[in-house]
Amino acid sequence: MPDLTLRGAAGSRVDGEIEIKHSRFLCRLVRTETEADAQSVVDDARREHVKARHHCSAFVLGPSGAPDQVRRANDDGEPSGTAGRPMLEALTGRGLVDCVAVVTRYFGGTLLGAGGLVRAYSDAVLTTIDDAQRRRLVVGRERRELFTLALGHADAGRIEAELRQRGVHILGTDYGREAVLRIADDDAERLAAIVAGVTAGSAAAQPVGHEWVDIEP
Repeated sequence: MPDLTLRGAAGSRVDGEIEIKHSRFLCRLVRTETEADAQSVVDDARREHVKARHHCSAFVLGPSGAPDQVRRANDDGEPSGTAGRPMLEALTGRGLVDCVAVVTRYFGGTLLGAGGLVRAYSDAVLTTIDDAQRRRLVVGRERRELFTLALGHADAGRIEAELRQRGVHILGTDYGREAVLRIADDDAERLAAIVAGVTAGSAAAQPVGHEWVDIEP
C-alpha cells in the first residue's frame, strides 16, 4: 500500500465525529512533521475541550518501512489498549503517514466495555479518514528524483503547461534571470524524452537529488 497523508502543508486538518450510546468521539486528523508538533495538536485539543474526559492520540511520522519511522499511541486514561492502539492501527491500516489523530471523548453515561471502546476509537479515526478521502483531501507520498529545467521567461508558461498535460509533476517555478521549473519524476528517461519534445531539444532537465513529494493518488 502506498503512503498517504493529508493534502497541504503541516497543520492541514480534517475533523470527524461519531456518537455511541450518548458518548461523543470527536476526531481531529492533522498533518504533522515532528513529535513536538504532534504533541501540540494533543495540547490544543485539551485546551479546546477542557470538560472532556479523554484526549487519546496516535501518530505516524516518516515513510513506511523506514528504520526511523516513529509510531506512538496514548490511551489517556482509557483502559490499556482500548484507544491509542486501535487509533494507530486505523492510521497504519489506511497507509497514513506524517499525521496525528486525536480523539476527544465526552462520556455519555453508559460504559462501552473494552471491545466497544476499541471499535469506537477506531471508527472515529476511520470515519475521519473516509471523509478526507471523499473530499479529495488525501494525497500520496513518494520518494522521487528531483530535476530542474531552466527556460526563458517567454516560453516557460507554455512549456510548463505542456509538461503538466503529459503527466510531469511540477513542484514549482523559481524566477530569476531564467524561469527554473522544479520537477519530481520517477522515470528519468521518459522525462528526458518529454522535455526534448516540448522544447524542440533546446533544454534538458538536470538531476538535483531526491525528495519525498505529494502525489495525486
